[in-house]
Amino acid sequence: MISRRRVDKMSAHWQQVLAQLWGIKARLVPLDGEYDLNFMVESSPGHVLKVMRPGCEAGFIDLQCRAFEHIRDRAPGLPIPGIVRTREGELFAHVSDGAGETRLVWLLEKVEGRVYATFRPQSPSLLEEVGRTIGAMDRALADFTHAALQRNFKWNLTQGEWIAEDLAAIADPRRRALVETILAEFRAIKPELDALPQVAIHNDVNDYNVIVTGSLTSPAKVSGVIDLGDMCASPRICDLAITCAYMVLGQEDPEAALAAVVAGYHAAYPLSGAEVDMIWPLLRMRLAVSVVNSTLMAVENPDDPYVVISQKPAWDFLESDRVNAGLINARLRSACGLPVTEAAARVMEWLTTQRGSFAPLLGCDLAAAPMGSLSVENSAEPQNPFDLPLAEAATIGAAYGAQHEIWLGYYDEPRLIYTAPAFRKGPWKASDRRSVHLAVDVFAPAQTALYAPLDGVVHMLENRTAHLDYGGVMILRHETEAGDDFYTLYGHLNPEICTRLKVGQRIARGEKLAQMGDVTQSGGWAPHVHFQLALSIEGMGADWPGVGDPDEMYLWRALCPNPAMLLNLPDAKVAYETLSTKDVHAERRERFGANLKLSYADPVMLLRGWRHHLFDQWGRPYLDAYNNVPHVGHAHPRIQAVAADQLRRMNSNTRYLHPAQTAFAEKITSKLPAPLSVCFFVNSGSEANELALRLARAASGGRDMITPDHGYHGNTTGAMDLSAYKFNAPGGQGQPDWVQLVEVADEYRGSYRRDDPHRAEKYAAQVDDALAAIAARGGRLAGFIAETFPSVGGQIIPPQGYLAAVYRRIRAAGGICIADEVQTGLGRLGEYYFGFEEQGALPDIVVLGKPIGNGHPLGVVVTTPEIAAEFAKGPEYFSTFGGSTLSCRMGKEVLDIVDDEGLMENARTMGDLLLDGLRALQERHVSIGDVRGYGLFIGVDLVRDRDSRAPATALADYVKNRMRERRILIGCEGPDDNILKIRPPLSIEAEDVQMLLSRLDSVLDEAEMLGGMAE
Repeated sequence: MISRRRVDKMSAHWQQVLAQLWGIKARLVPLDGEYDLNFMVESSPGHVLKVMRPGCEAGFIDLQCRAFEHIRDRAPGLPIPGIVRTREGELFAHVSDGAGETRLVWLLEKVEGRVYATFRPQSPSLLEEVGRTIGAMDRALADFTHAALQRNFKWNLTQGEWIAEDLAAIADPRRRALVETILAEFRAIKPELDALPQVAIHNDVNDYNVIVTGSLTSPAKVSGVIDLGDMCASPRICDLAITCAYMVLGQEDPEAALAAVVAGYHAAYPLSGAEVDMIWPLLRMRLAVSVVNSTLMAVENPDDPYVVISQKPAWDFLESDRVNAGLINARLRSACGLPVTEAAARVMEWLTTQRGSFAPLLGCDLAAAPMGSLSVENSAEPQNPFDLPLAEAATIGAAYGAQHEIWLGYYDEPRLIYTAPAFRKGPWKASDRRSVHLAVDVFAPAQTALYAPLDGVVHMLENRTAHLDYGGVMILRHETEAGDDFYTLYGHLNPEICTRLKVGQRIARGEKLAQMGDVTQSGGWAPHVHFQLALSIEGMGADWPGVGDPDEMYLWRALCPNPAMLLNLPDAKVAYETLSTKDVHAERRERFGANLKLSYADPVMLLRGWRHHLFDQWGRPYLDAYNNVPHVGHAHPRIQAVAADQLRRMNSNTRYLHPAQTAFAEKITSKLPAPLSVCFFVNSGSEANELALRLARAASGGRDMITPDHGYHGNTTGAMDLSAYKFNAPGGQGQPDWVQLVEVADEYRGSYRRDDPHRAEKYAAQVDDALAAIAARGGRLAGFIAETFPSVGGQIIPPQGYLAAVYRRIRAAGGICIADEVQTGLGRLGEYYFGFEEQGALPDIVVLGKPIGNGHPLGVVVTTPEIAAEFAKGPEYFSTFGGSTLSCRMGKEVLDIVDDEGLMENARTMGDLLLDGLRALQERHVSIGDVRGYGLFIGVDLVRDRDSRAPATALADYVKNRMRERRILIGCEGPDDNILKIRPPLSIEAEDVQMLLSRLDSVLDEAEMLGGMAE
């Protein structure tokens, strides 16, 4: 190791050289370098001084300098550092190093950012930009020539066969065999590779040579590609393959990452299909060269552990099975918009010309057959999108079948009926899943005969008896007049085909193929045939996917196109048009007010729900950790049944007697302490708070109210006047004169914190000042209203005893105490059915809203007989829809479900698990200032600095949106929108808690790397 004194001496020497040759006077900071000296020049703008090792060839440096200048000249906008010529106009200089050696010295512009290897997230859009940048760079280099490009060295990929002589260094026979296989695949393409033009390439675009910028509020982008030290002449596809080799390492989905890089490159510098087919073997060859080289280095340097550690990502990738090598060429071709095979375009052209001449699949014309949709948008099947029982599968589409003997199911249709674990692509229920149908379904009575649309050969026969599998299934191979192969698949058949037909048997056009199976033969599905076309079966074998991942439809639409032509139908008849988020968003902007906001920067459209999951139009699942309205879970079967049953009967209001009204009232009051026993039913929490205000004024004779700052109680006029969150917001009406604010009892951020044992009493004492202000204006107190645990205020848990101390003061002044339990009631807190119970307080009025109807518009006010009697002295109170028979039955059912399914206890156990996990994350992430909550009412306070507790607003917004991208819905609250709000339906399970914690952990890693602590 070079001593600090020597480093300082060297820096001083080269500082003088910098001033002499470039006229720049600045401090130099040494950078890492294996052979050469590199210095960061602390100038504005910044520079990097490159001091080459003694003996370095001038031609090698001239190559790099001229290549940099050439790229900047051909592609001025590319993020490539520029060469700073000397005062004399030279690219570089020969300079004495002061120790008797002459060195080559040159100066580069500094590139801002961090290396790609440490940047997070490595998103698909960033990967695509990496590919686009390298493609543009290679395009710029296409006409660059230099004598030094002709290099024979170990990193020239076309010369990679040198590893064959050193394979013995790999002691593990399994790994050695793997490298031998990779070498054989490389040799197979070598003649084709050698025939490609030799051009100038970077040759080492690894994850440390790509520089990236980005922040919480600005998207990631490539800010520089550096280090041309491995430049050589080679086919351009080698440059892309080398780039891909490094970009895929450590990726959660390496196939998607690879497709993104290749698509970006192709967009900038179009590839041929033959070139694309070389990427996979060349990528693996580059990694093979890398691991062999590092193995040899380990032999030479046995005491250097880094040599072995550096191999790990490459070996992990090479030894994994996360890339389907048989499908990778089709994937990369389709990502570039190229035919999936060389024959694919010819096959499609032939099929199109033959449309109308194929034998009818059912022996009859299907042109008049109606379409039936099983889409996420149009179908409520299945009831549980995570479990489709055989009984339900047998009746899929029954509504269409009851009207039509023959009907068709759409191609390219997102469906939720694919519930088996095999369709899921990750460990969580909200992981990516395959949901888009890749075939046309023809529904008809069981045993309906099927006929071959065209000549073919039986390629596969099988009877798949597993739950919701194909049952009898057959694949035919076909051949065009030009000799191009393609395939058709027929699923859900009577398995008699397995004994009647044989693989290799020729089938003539119009010949009877099979019969549709009944539900005992078709995998349990309602009788139909799944009819699918494939232009290649490479990588699929006999186990074709009949359903695709919505994020991979660029591949599946190209590989398994619409088979309409084989049915003599127009494509449009059977092609499903999925709702466009962009189109619906545009229509919404036209029809709704601008202040009706969406939850996320990238809006999500949600069409179905089940328990604590939601589904978008493509069938993508989301873990709902935010919406407290579906208290007992989305689409609860008992809620559905009650609604349907009552709507079959009648729906009226409280002007008429009905036992549902008193039954609901009895159920609610059974959960409340005496004397809270009189109920009013309304439509919403807003209306309930409006009524509570009227009750308080009637009972007290006063008008003025006291409420905590940044509270929220609804959208009606009176509720808005009580909601500082609204009236103090930009554009708000300001604080009414009859409303007095007290500080939110926030023991983390407020005036009195957890280290103050008297904080509860001190916060409560602020009510005295509010009472004095009311008296000073000549007003009279009506009461006090608060969200028991302020939610909009930041998921606040007041110090123990605070609310009881407030209530004592309010009652002493003749006021009424109102507990807004919309957020905290009905068991959400786990240990307590209502928040005021935790506070040891007894309100005079309790307000309930949203969750009590589980999505049905319903609110409830419960008060004492005395207050109700005072209110009754005024005009009649009536709410047209409040207390409807339907609402009463819905509300009672929600409360019954909480009891029957143990959801309050689930809130306690899952809440404890989640809070423990979040506090563990707090130990890892300095951006988590506080974790607080009870049960499934939880807040995570994000800070820029733990000492100052400065709110991290941009960080919270980033986390909220990234969690949505990673299929978890949470929100942000608090005066500074820096509190992560977590309040899922009470049905959430341990698996979902673990998913939330895992994803939040990785998102916080990203955010902190992006500067989340320094907004």
